[in-house]
Order: sequence, then structure tokens, then C-alpha cells
Amino acid sequence: MKRILEFVWPVIGVLAVVLSLWLLYGEFHGMAIGTQVLDQMRNLPPQRYLMAVLATVVAYAALAWYDRIALRHLGINHISLVFVSLCSFTTYAIAHNIGATVFSGAMVRYRAYSTQGMTAPQVAVLVALCSLTFFLGTLLVGGLVLVLEPTQLHRLGGILPDVLTDSTMARIIGVICLSAVGLYIVGSVFHLKPLVIRGFRLEYPRPGVTFRQLIAAPLELLGAAGIIYYALPEAGNPGYFVVLGVFLASFSAALASNAPGGLGVFELLFLKTMPAIPQAKILAALLVFRFLYLLLPLAISLVIVLLFERNRLKDALTKETLNDSAGKVLSAVSLDRPDP
Repeated sequence: MKRILEFVWPVIGVLAVVLSLWLLYGEFHGMAIGTQVLDQMRNLPPQRYLMAVLATVVAYAALAWYDRIALRHLGINHISLVFVSLCSFTTYAIAHNIGATVFSGAMVRYRAYSTQGMTAPQVAVLVALCSLTFFLGTLLVGGLVLVLEPTQLHRLGGILPDVLTDSTMARIIGVICLSAVGLYIVGSVFHLKPLVIRGFRLEYPRPGVTFRQLIAAPLELLGAAGIIYYALPEAGNPGYFVVLGVFLASFSAALASNAPGGLGVFELLFLKTMPAIPQAKILAALLVFRFLYLLLPLAISLVIVLLFERNRLKDALTKETLNDSAGKVLSAVSLDRPDP
């Protein structure tokens, strides 16, 4: 089954990209959109670029906190903050760009954390808890948005069935999301039985860990949405709360599609859900988001991976040389030793 999934996920991702790009082509066919987008990016004030950069730092700092929280749950304290931060940054930068976040994230993390003495089952729990942290954050922030601003789902009219875009239904969905988070908190506080999914066992974290999860995950989402908010010009900006709601829907759909970096899927949903804003402004903001949140971190992470692997190779060669030297010394000693 695992072998089949290795081929199925990439195929699904590629199909999602192709379909989304084809739909985007239909949106912009015959329009000179490229020049308008570049003009929007040039005209964006430097202070808004600076705020977008700071929002990116907040998002990735929160992602690093995901790993620290999972390590705390596992009772592992010997790994330095710098190592954890670099590992988390590299993991998410690569996974966000190539898709299949759980699988790709697990491989990168195991390669790194195994050098710190962690076992495969420990890394599996760490990956599961990080994914759960993100899921909890999405439920919490999404639930609050739907309860406080149920009209946000009206933006998905024509994409979702009408029954799901109704304000009453939106509030019901929001309450369900918040209730799920509440049940998780109850399970943590009262030490309920572990979650068992297809043989995989995940213990409810201690309340201190749960509390940190419910801060870190929303912080990451708020930071990521902030990049797009600040990349949009002030004139005609719909406001942070609207951008946050649209971001949650678009980002979740992009992750579900497994498209590498959500390419096409993310842009298409943003354009469909914000029709009142000129398309060039939206595309310019999304390009800034892609550069700051996806492409620049990916470039940096590749350098980190190369340096890490170079050091690992150097250590392996040094160890092999020492073993060879020790073997030669032992051989020489045995040859010089007189027969009894």
C-alpha cells in the first residue's frame, strides 16, 4: 500500500496543478496581466514589504515552536534550540514546496533527528503531533472566523453547495470546529485514553503541551495570512479578518490537493473568493507570499541541507579513516608480537 501511495500522491498533485493552471489560463486569457502585476509590486510601499517579512518570520518561528512542543511531549530536552529551529525551517520549506507534507516532512526530520539519537518511532510521534498542532490551529482559527463572521462563507458561493455557504450553517460548522478543540482540551486535562488510528497510538499531551499547541498553531496561521494582507495595497484592502478567512480556505484546499506548493489551487481560490479586488493586486500579493513563504525559504533550506550532508559525509570519512588506522596499528602489533 505504501508503495502505491508513493506514486498516487505525486500524480494527484500534478493533476491538481494542471487543472488549476488551465482554469487560471481561462481567467486571464487575452489580458495583459503580467505588466499590471509588476506595477503593483513596484508601487507597494517599502514599509508594507517590511511588515510582510516580519509576518514571515513570525510564521516560521511558530513552526519551529511546533517541533519544540513535540519534543517536550516526548520528554527530549538535549537537542539545542538552534538545531530544532533549522530542522523545522528546512522541513517546512521543502514540504510546503513539494507537497505530501507528512511524508516529506517525516523523511527530512528523521534524517536530521536520528543524528541526535532519536528513534524512528519517536520521530513518527513528533511528525504526528506537529501535524495535529496545525490541524488544531486550523480548527480553532477557522471556527472563530465562522462564528464571528459567518458571512465569510458567502465568498465560496458557486464553489461550495449553497447549503454550506449559509450564515446559519457557517456558525454551526464553526461551533463544531470549536467543540472538537474543546474535546481535545478535555482529553488532555482529564488524561483520556490515547487516540488510536489504524494501529498508531497517540497519547493526549499534558495540559502544558496542549496550551502551547493552541498558541503556536494560530500564531503560524496569523503570520502567514499577514504576509498577504501586507502585500495588498492599503487602497481597497478588504481588511485582515477577510484575508485571514480566505487564506484559511485557500491554504487548506491547496494542502488537500497535494499540489506542489499549492500551485494554481491557492491562486484560483483567492481570485474566486475576492472578486471585488482587482486581479492584478491579488496576484501581486500572492507572488510576494510565494517568494517570502515558499521560494526564499526553499533556497535557504537547500543550502542548509547541503551543509548538513557535507558535514555528515566528512564525519563518516573521518570515522572510516580512524577505523582503518586503528586496524593497521592492531595488525602491526599482532605481527610484532612473538609467538608463545
